[in-house]
Amino acid sequence: MKNYITWLKIAVIFQLLAAAMHSISLFINLPPNNETEKQLFNLMDTYKFDFGMGFHPTMAEIMLVFSTCLCLLCLLSGLLNWYLIKKKVDAEIMKGVININLIVFAILFGLTATFTFLVPIIQIGLIVVFLVLSRITIRSIKEV
Repeated sequence: MKNYITWLKIAVIFQLLAAAMHSISLFINLPPNNETEKQLFNLMDTYKFDFGMGFHPTMAEIMLVFSTCLCLLCLLSGLLNWYLIKKKVDAEIMKGVININLIVFAILFGLTATFTFLVPIIQIGLIVVFLVLSRITIRSIKEV
């Protein structure tokens, strides 16, 4: 598997899979397990922050937007990479696109590893691993 496109295709699969799996959480609400969680969920759904100028979101609404952003980031990057692979874009352009993907997903991985739980850490970690493998193999192809 010395071809960077193979590694990039695997990264695309994990990007689209992460988008699909995370989008499920936008439609499913887990019930609280105890009284403390029930109180927390109630506050997240009902307490409105006053951000001025007519903005009064609840924490649940803010979290919905953050979750949606993660889905859209994975979907955008996965579809863009897939499209560029299908169009057989020059390796120099793909190197730049992979570098951009790596910067964004490496930062996301650091934040995810610090502030979330195992499933998204694994998903984003696998994306980063396959982007790194893709970037390494595209460099070695160019140098040969």
